[in-house]
Amino acid sequence: RDFNERCAQCSEVNWGLTDGGRFYCRSCHNITERTREVVNTDFITNSRVQTISKGLKKQEKNDGGCEWYICEGFQLVLKKQVEALEALGVCPQMKDEILCNFWRCYLQKSKQAYCKRPAGETVKALSVCESSTDVDSDPERPSLLHLLSLSESEGDLQTDCSFASSVSKVSESTSVYSGSVDGSLYLMKNQKEKLRMTMPMTLSFCYLALLWVREPITLSELLRFVVEGHIPYMNVFQHFPEKMKLCGLDLKIFCVESWPVYEEVFNKMHELAAFLDLPRFPDITESCFLHPDMLCMKYLMEANLPDELHNWTCRVVKKIGIGEVDFLTLMPGNKSTRKVKYDVLAAAVIVVVLKLLFLLDDHYEWLLSEFAEERNKNNTEGGPYFEFKKWYEVVKRSLDVEQKKLDEEKAKYLWRCEKPLFYSVKNKSKVLKRRQMVVNLQNQFGKLSGSVQRAEKPNPSSFQLSWSEENTDGSCFHGHSLKGVLQEKRGLLTAMNPDYWLCTVKLCNEKLCGHLAHYREVEFPQSYHFVLGLFSFLLRIQPSYIHDEVCMIEHRLFNKKLCKKLKYNTVLRK
Repeated sequence: RDFNERCAQCSEVNWGLTDGGRFYCRSCHNITERTREVVNTDFITNSRVQTISKGLKKQEKNDGGCEWYICEGFQLVLKKQVEALEALGVCPQMKDEILCNFWRCYLQKSKQAYCKRPAGETVKALSVCESSTDVDSDPERPSLLHLLSLSESEGDLQTDCSFASSVSKVSESTSVYSGSVDGSLYLMKNQKEKLRMTMPMTLSFCYLALLWVREPITLSELLRFVVEGHIPYMNVFQHFPEKMKLCGLDLKIFCVESWPVYEEVFNKMHELAAFLDLPRFPDITESCFLHPDMLCMKYLMEANLPDELHNWTCRVVKKIGIGEVDFLTLMPGNKSTRKVKYDVLAAAVIVVVLKLLFLLDDHYEWLLSEFAEERNKNNTEGGPYFEFKKWYEVVKRSLDVEQKKLDEEKAKYLWRCEKPLFYSVKNKSKVLKRRQMVVNLQNQFGKLSGSVQRAEKPNPSSFQLSWSEENTDGSCFHGHSLKGVLQEKRGLLTAMNPDYWLCTVKLCNEKLCGHLAHYREVEFPQSYHFVLGLFSFLLRIQPSYIHDEVCMIEHRLFNKKLCKKLKYNTVLRK
């Protein structure tokens, strides 16, 4: 009652006392450095004794560990991931100004922190917070969130778990098989509606922040950097402090035994944006890297296709309006707008352009190749004509080599983490000794079998396939001409090919079956399948997702003709 200063965070005057004698704000749970001076006359008269905080003593367990909560573990994962992205060159503001605010908003929306705790409710992990009006609530316990804060300058990100000592009492009976306080409660079935945090969702958080600052990293690149080990994801819990003991259900939450899936991370990102109630994202304009025109240029270079194709991709993008700001910009919660996969959309545009010019029906493209080959033999001036057959052979050879390397790397990947896990101080020496013995045996068997030691991981690159025009073997097709497949008509260059085949006449309901169209390899030409496979490798996704975007673009491009055809078929049936 004697402490009447206003809180530095919320300006309220509503103070309580911790076990350690410090003042904390009951409104926002901010802890001050000010301590209460208590006069104790039990053992010394007329002497003042300043109480000492005992939170750290409560924190330590018999095995040397500390009380920690699942949200604290995920915050450490996010911190490691965003630091890795900063090392890759993203803007420093993404960590403190964007991702940290998204994370705080998530903690508040999911009622794990930054929320008022209604009195009288049962304490549950990830549930509504319980009011704390007495000294028993122990907000003095040093929170790991203070040590692992995404924004170190912002101070302590206290959670409701950090303030409720009664959570520990509940968790003693429910979280027996986990090192964290709320491990078992976290996996309760009734928590699914709260958008429970998972390891794939950490990547959704990162991509959401990258999209907000419009960094030149697509989702496919983000996931590829994860697979290549440039961004912590697999066995990331080995970077946790030693006092954070993981066992039982904690490993089920943080231990990942599969590679992140594009569709899962993408869908969770949109769910997360809607859950956080975020406003309209910054506009994706023509100068932005995520615009189809920019991404098409990148993928044309990586696919070793002629530069002249970029003019055609730009024409298609403009024709069907997929380069408009309102189409590309993310508007969370708006169900009328389509969820844009920027990288997949750009790859699909290139596939449609190749179909417009070369048809890709396993016949017409080979005829054009024979024609271009004859012209190249007699051509002494200008650049060579583009030969689809030669391009196919060069790219397929390189693609097979890279695909084999990728398959071997995945097969050799060690899913067990390098850092041994031990759950008690007594067993630590035994576990370390056993781990060292395993490493020594692996090295000895490796020498006997003659296996090559794993090389250091290469530096990350936006390009997986590189083609240099300086090569004299003619393996680079960037400067090749499209004169063999174009003709001038009314002052404009048009395709010599007057025909076009559609992947599907009628689109499926994406909400019902998950795809706009069904893709079976045997039902489509091999040339079309090869092109899909090429971009499938570059984006590390299934060909069916690119096929969906191709069908969407075709229906936008040939919408009038399709409507006439459908009406004509309806009349015939009648």
